[in-house]
Amino acid sequence: MRGLIKNRDALSRMVHKGTSAGLGDNMKLKVVLLVLVVLFPGCLEDTQEEPSEQGENGFVGVGGYTNISMEIIHGESIENATAQYTIRIMLNHSAAPMHADNMLKHVTAGNYNMTHYHRIIDDFMVQGGDFEKNDGSGGYAADWYGYCNGQAMANASNCANNEWTVPDEADNGLQHRSCMISMAKTSQPNTAGSQFFLMPDDIDHHAWLDGVHTVFGEITDGCEHVTTISEVETDSEDRPVVPVIITSATVVE
Repeated sequence: MRGLIKNRDALSRMVHKGTSAGLGDNMKLKVVLLVLVVLFPGCLEDTQEEPSEQGENGFVGVGGYTNISMEIIHGESIENATAQYTIRIMLNHSAAPMHADNMLKHVTAGNYNMTHYHRIIDDFMVQGGDFEKNDGSGGYAADWYGYCNGQAMANASNCANNEWTVPDEADNGLQHRSCMISMAKTSQPNTAGSQFFLMPDDIDHHAWLDGVHTVFGEITDGCEHVTTISEVETDSEDRPVVPVIITSATVVE
């Protein structure tokens, strides 16, 4: 399971192995969000995009950025989709080198192709990246980052690859503001895998997530589409009634 905390008191609907428990109806959620959101404008400070370079450890060099593009549909298939969207995300390898590297490797491996945004909450976020089960209960890190299911471990040979996780980089100065991308994880530290969540452009600041989940990039184009997706009809478990699917995720110039 990879979830995220909706508020600083952990009164969230957390998904555990495909089940959920927590807040209740949408009105309670809106009240919680209204009380807790701290109103500050903006996303990242203005930055100059720099070309990505591989370091000795195989990570993109400090100060580097990578751009990825996601093609998204709203529908059961490309043929019957009622809407198609393109968003562009800039990964910040300086602020969150392991998280950015992890997503880059998932993208280049094709792991996100034809995966679902399985959890969508209006005025909050859009969550996806479970390439194993598409329901929020699966996914793992794309490479070995020294952690096995949240525990530090010296040797990858002692850990099955479906238990690889990414250690937290949450204290990197990036905040959960509009048009940012952050990593989902369990309620335990150092348990990020492949699931991520996007923040729409109609929110300001989910401050209770800062220092808990790792922000590792910014939506640089198409954030209005994320907002549109965040408003689709969902069921009682925040799953879209009509699937929202990443048909492809690719690295772009």
